[in-house]
Amino acid sequence: MIIYEATKKEFMSNVEDDVIAEKIYEEFRNKIGKTTRQEQMSWNNSMQYMYKVMNTKAIPDDVGIAIEYRLPYTSKRVDFMVTGENQENQDAVVIVELKQWQEINPVAGKEDIVKTYLGGSLQETTHPSYQAWSYAKILQDYNKTVQEENINIYPCAYMHNYIAEENDPILDENRFMVIKESPVFKSGDVGKLRAFIAKYVNKANKNNLIYQIDHGRIKPSKSLQDSLVKMLSGNEEFIMIDTQKLVYETALDLSNKIFKKRQKQVLIVEGGPGTGKSVLAVNLLVKLTARDLVCKYVTKNSAPREVYSQKLQENYRKAYIKTMFTGSGIFTDATPNDFDVLLVDEAHRLNEKSGMFSNKGENQTKEIINAAKLSIFFIDEAQRVTAKDVGSVAEIIKFAKQSGAAITKLQLESQFRCNGSDGYLAWLDDVLGIRQTANASSFDKDYDFRIFDDPNELRKVIEDKNKIKNKARLLAGYCWEWDKNGKNNTAIKDIKIKEYNFESSWNLGSTATWAIDPDSVKEIGCIHTSQGLEFDYVGVIIGDDLRYECEEVHSDYTKRAKTDQSLKGLKAKIKDGDQKAKALADQIIRNTYRTLMTRGLKGCYVYCTNKALSEYLKARLKKVVYGQGESGIELAAENIKNQY
Repeated sequence: MIIYEATKKEFMSNVEDDVIAEKIYEEFRNKIGKTTRQEQMSWNNSMQYMYKVMNTKAIPDDVGIAIEYRLPYTSKRVDFMVTGENQENQDAVVIVELKQWQEINPVAGKEDIVKTYLGGSLQETTHPSYQAWSYAKILQDYNKTVQEENINIYPCAYMHNYIAEENDPILDENRFMVIKESPVFKSGDVGKLRAFIAKYVNKANKNNLIYQIDHGRIKPSKSLQDSLVKMLSGNEEFIMIDTQKLVYETALDLSNKIFKKRQKQVLIVEGGPGTGKSVLAVNLLVKLTARDLVCKYVTKNSAPREVYSQKLQENYRKAYIKTMFTGSGIFTDATPNDFDVLLVDEAHRLNEKSGMFSNKGENQTKEIINAAKLSIFFIDEAQRVTAKDVGSVAEIIKFAKQSGAAITKLQLESQFRCNGSDGYLAWLDDVLGIRQTANASSFDKDYDFRIFDDPNELRKVIEDKNKIKNKARLLAGYCWEWDKNGKNNTAIKDIKIKEYNFESSWNLGSTATWAIDPDSVKEIGCIHTSQGLEFDYVGVIIGDDLRYECEEVHSDYTKRAKTDQSLKGLKAKIKDGDQKAKALADQIIRNTYRTLMTRGLKGCYVYCTNKALSEYLKARLKKVVYGQGESGIELAAENIKNQY
């Protein structure tokens, strides 16, 4: 998606008329939503500098200009693009990452990481040249048109407010090797940047290159389970951007400190769905193991481990796989610092006790910190989905302090799931009543979200989508009993919606690889078999444990199946009037559906057994589609009133 596009002549005219920021803002509001006053001022400032750069006959008036191009599968946007042809009549694009930074310092021990003022405080982030380089790589990796048409991409960074010192380390190619592939320009470098652009784009493109890129076919995203073998073989499968790169480099730096400083280290990495937590964990597992460190990938949920093992078993011995991927309950008897690094994915799923009967150990978080010189926790507290899930940032910090560990906290921001739409995630939180957000009425319309009135239609669409790459699955809230006699027999239908003559079985108990088994599209998965994994499309059946009434979304713990263990121990407490238990049950139910509804990279389709909830979702979606009108709640209330 491109926010603003024009010829160079039109762009120059818009800047001269002092309307460029307004035009960018209007297009941004129409395509994405409102933005901050600060960003508008940033556009106005930076475009004045780009006007000076482009003010040359060496760059023709009819080359293309694109501003704020959103990269495929991410929420990241390219600041400025110049499109056209070079002297050999080859299609070419110059990417310019614009920065208004005035003070920048390198960070020792971290590749391509610098420190500058962001949001009013001094923070670590990626070097502007790395940002531009990574954006170019993502565009080359995911846009089929760029690949098939052999479109050349040339990234660079322009820090127009930065006054460099003599032998400035920020500009040192030996220190920041990425500068060789993605040059950096500073204050006073208008002529140099102008020459760089003119070198690669000096003719207009006859085929409307901006349109080709913006409407180019997008390749399917590399899912972790598909790329695992190549990653463990040492191939770079995922390009890390912004905070992902910062987390990666920080983890590597901490792995050096555990030996240099002889101090235990704990790294806490918070991030929502699709921010790359699992990808980073596996990338670090590969890198640190290659450094001869004793490492393990740890997760309480067996589903991702089983899927990863299935993908790896043809290339690696089972003993090797088991050594690298393990559950979270094996550290009860570990001696201090047995392991160099433990990478804990889905840390919010950690329990207190371990063992089949929850009778071993004291606390899994404490035991993991004890067992490792460096423990890295990837966590999203909004994905705690059972009463046993006690993993939290506060708990990690508590046990880290008790162990004398140095604590580092980082936040992942850029996300690759849900078509890179941060707006969808915020909208979903608001819709489900998890938290009020600023995105109560908007998200990227490229994400395919639909509500179905008939579960049979939902199933048909998911089966059709699955024919493409075996990457679509049906999921449901745990509101139907899991028949013990049917755990290995799809003929026994656990899930029945009589009104529509709909019947299906829960995923079979005999396979832990439901997410990738070709025939499992005919079965329905639950939170326990899908959390930590991703698909292109998911169809989610919301059961009777979530409904809409009195203009609010309500949860109902009594509608959960008796075979569901996620609320174990809470129901009795709630009956005795325990309000904390009731609030926890409510949180678990809402978090469950939030997790299920964020498994899809490209789309999420929903059927609700509660008709009022379905109408409410339609009303909220209608507001997103049309971007105006009454509030979702008012529309839902009116629809429900008319229906009943």
